[in-house]
Amino acid sequence: MSIWLKKILPGLVLGILVGSFLIKVNLLSGSEQAIQFIVTTLSDETNIKIVGFLYLFGGLVGMMKISGGIKGFSEWIGKKMNTQRGLLALIWLTLPFTFMMPMFRIMMIGPVVKSLMEKVKISKEKVGFTMDVSTASVIVLLPVATAFVGFMVSLVEAGIQENGLELTPYSVFLLSIPFNFFAIVMLIIGLIRTFWKSKKQKEETNHKEDEKKSQHQYHRIGIKKELSMVKAQPWNLIVPLFLLLGLSLFLLWQDGISKGADTLFDAFSEADATFVMLLAVFITLILTFLFYVIRKLPLDEMLYHFIDGGNQLMQAIILLILVWALSLTAEDLGFSEFISSSLGNFLPVFTIPAIIFLIGSVVGYFIGSSWGTWGLFMPLGMTLATATDASIPMTVGAVFASGSFGAMTSPLGDTTITTASILEMPLVDYARYKLKISAIGAGIATVLYLFGAWLFL
Repeated sequence: MSIWLKKILPGLVLGILVGSFLIKVNLLSGSEQAIQFIVTTLSDETNIKIVGFLYLFGGLVGMMKISGGIKGFSEWIGKKMNTQRGLLALIWLTLPFTFMMPMFRIMMIGPVVKSLMEKVKISKEKVGFTMDVSTASVIVLLPVATAFVGFMVSLVEAGIQENGLELTPYSVFLLSIPFNFFAIVMLIIGLIRTFWKSKKQKEETNHKEDEKKSQHQYHRIGIKKELSMVKAQPWNLIVPLFLLLGLSLFLLWQDGISKGADTLFDAFSEADATFVMLLAVFITLILTFLFYVIRKLPLDEMLYHFIDGGNQLMQAIILLILVWALSLTAEDLGFSEFISSSLGNFLPVFTIPAIIFLIGSVVGYFIGSSWGTWGLFMPLGMTLATATDASIPMTVGAVFASGSFGAMTSPLGDTTITTASILEMPLVDYARYKLKISAIGAGIATVLYLFGAWLFL
């Protein structure tokens, strides 16, 4: 239905309803079950942290827009950056300051990048792909200070304990990083696409963008006109963003230390990055509000655009809630057990890493969650690797690669949803655009797994 309508929302709602009616074959009971899945999703601590972070960050962006911060910074950086390549390079250059969490990075750089796009006449899809590939393919390869590290190490630790192995979880995690072939290949592809451009593609995509603009020329015209009239004030962007960045790093360290970490490296590994990002954006909002009051910005305007900025991300938030509810529906129907029992028994020894990657990628695409894919396939991958003497680091790397593929390409992925929402792109069309490129990366990664497994035999 999502492909047919080119809208993801109806397909998600139908998926949850069908799954609920399969669990409880009754109109009223099935409807109650669907609502229960949504309520359970909203009751999850991690999920509600992500929802809160997205809305508060959207509100912060709204305040920075009406204060002239984004306009001022865009005009300042625009004088130094006049080409498509310069804009794409800027996206990569922001990585050292925004690597902690995928949605944190997208939300930090998205509004600024969007304001610069029209000047250099570049397609939204190419910009969105560069944002996503520089996020999903890099953060998953970092061994410290990201929202992924603690969860990834915990999955490896559970697999080691389940199979009675005498290995150190963090060491296995570190050894698996070079075997995340998909993320590495996509990183290379992303860098190549940044510094290589096709004139034919540029003309086609720009024509496509012109058509889309003409179809939605009246959308939010009042807000856009108001924002175009604000006075450019670059410090109204620079101060909040550096405050947010500094608070994020400091609170990551503090949270890790509070959990018993002895070193800075350990502190970043132990910290709850999702909660830290929410706390950092909350404190930043309060301090930014005071900063703007001191600079004599109208209180009514700030409050109105805070709410408007948060509301601009409600589509992304609703989609994420439905995606999480759909995952619960699939689990209640026995999806994990089905994958393990029906597919796990037919994997040839020589091709275990490659097949784990391929099956995991297909599942990851349809559930749209790297965390869900990793949680589903890590026990299977570790058990098969132990039973057949396959390389454990390579198999672990293949599991993480499969989740990377799902997060990068799926229209249900939080990165895809957030990027499409910020850049105002049709979600399904954008996901198709990324899938064409990512399929090449997946093909290369599969060959590398087959070759690598042959070397380790």
